Amino acid sequence: MFSKILIANRGEIALRIIRACKELGIATVAVYSEADVDSLHVQFADEAVCIGRAPSSESYLKIDRIISAAEICDVDAIHPGYGFLAENAHFAEICESCKIKFIGPSASAIAAMGDKNSARHYARKAGVPVTPGSDSIVETEQEALKISHRIGYPVMIKAVAGGGGRGMRPAHNDVSLVQGFYSARTEAEKAFGNGNVYIEKVIENPHHIEFQIVGDNHGRVVHLGERDCSIQRRNQKIIEECPSPLLDEDLRQRMGRCSVKLAESVGYVNAGTMEYLVDRNGRFYFMEMNTRIQVEHPVTEEVYGCDLVREQILIASQQNLSEHVQEAKPRSHAIECRINAEDPDNNFQPSPGLIEMYYAPGGRGVRVDSHVYAKYTIPSFYDSMIAKLICVGSNRTSTIRRMSRALNEYLITGIKTTIPFQARIMQNTAFIRGEFDTSFVDRMVSPKPLEIKI
Repeated sequence: MFSKILIANRGEIALRIIRACKELGIATVAVYSEADVDSLHVQFADEAVCIGRAPSSESYLKIDRIISAAEICDVDAIHPGYGFLAENAHFAEICESCKIKFIGPSASAIAAMGDKNSARHYARKAGVPVTPGSDSIVETEQEALKISHRIGYPVMIKAVAGGGGRGMRPAHNDVSLVQGFYSARTEAEKAFGNGNVYIEKVIENPHHIEFQIVGDNHGRVVHLGERDCSIQRRNQKIIEECPSPLLDEDLRQRMGRCSVKLAESVGYVNAGTMEYLVDRNGRFYFMEMNTRIQVEHPVTEEVYGCDLVREQILIASQQNLSEHVQEAKPRSHAIECRINAEDPDNNFQPSPGLIEMYYAPGGRGVRVDSHVYAKYTIPSFYDSMIAKLICVGSNRTSTIRRMSRALNEYLITGIKTTIPFQARIMQNTAFIRGEFDTSFVDRMVSPKPLEIKI
């Protein structure tokens, strides 16, 4: 087992990893930018090292500074969390070359599956259905136009690296394709240091379903069911739940088998997520793999009764998959709301600033993962998510009611948040009936009445 781990991240996921380490008796090192000096992950870690100025390009994306902090503090391993360098194969490679364990998949697995275009290749090879699109990186606008004409509009231009909706642009004609091609590449370069993109056919109004997989170094790979991430805006998830109201047991088993087969085909080790689009006829298409822990991993933890971050650490230290993970079965229903510092009534504009009052909901079946508190100032340099509210119930109806109650208890003043908007979703009759898809939020915020076609 490791004696000391550095967390190469910030905010709630850094705090989440620190908690898992403490329960395993492992010392922790936090790295932070100048803007994050007052963040809770800095206060709760055993040691903390400032690695640069506020912009992530000058701190959390600086591999040399993170490695220097790791060597100064004499750590055994680095946990990258999600975002930033979590899916950077070069970072994983450098960690290993410096004799520091990277808590995640190997650099070769990240290169194979963290690159979305490469992942599609391996999915095809494993017999997993993929969305129609380009077979490789699209280098020029002429090539982009040719592919789009072949598969037909609408199409999606997507960055091969990263996630969180960055580097993604829909296109419905030649004009929007050319504009989106360049803007997606520029955004991806700034966010991930990799501006490569590919193109895929848009599956209109699907469900976005992802399967949690976990593999150890001894050839065992299992899946822990699915999460439905269809409630999203501009390709960024707002609400996630497990199990999905769309999937029946047959479809769940088929998608689960495909997920395990694909992970096994590339020798995948540690936690990861296979992401799919599922149309209204039950046809599913592989999109990409996230070679890291997901923001919404608590949903699976609550339904399956496991600790995925703890499991990541155990796997990285060469231990077998825990018996309870190998044999885990769903035992409840869970929903997660991502609480963002955004103003839903003003086109979801970011709302950084000072939190005046902060009161988190509680009670049975309520979990809050957050790094903020009263009098904490939310910096403007990073993602706007400030908390995750997770509610668990015996079934979907009781979970929605519990989430509605918890959202109404959640008190954050001084800034705008998405809490009121998510509370409205919990009262929406279509959502309650499970009649939604990835266009749900767009229709909800439009002046037209919300209509769901099933």
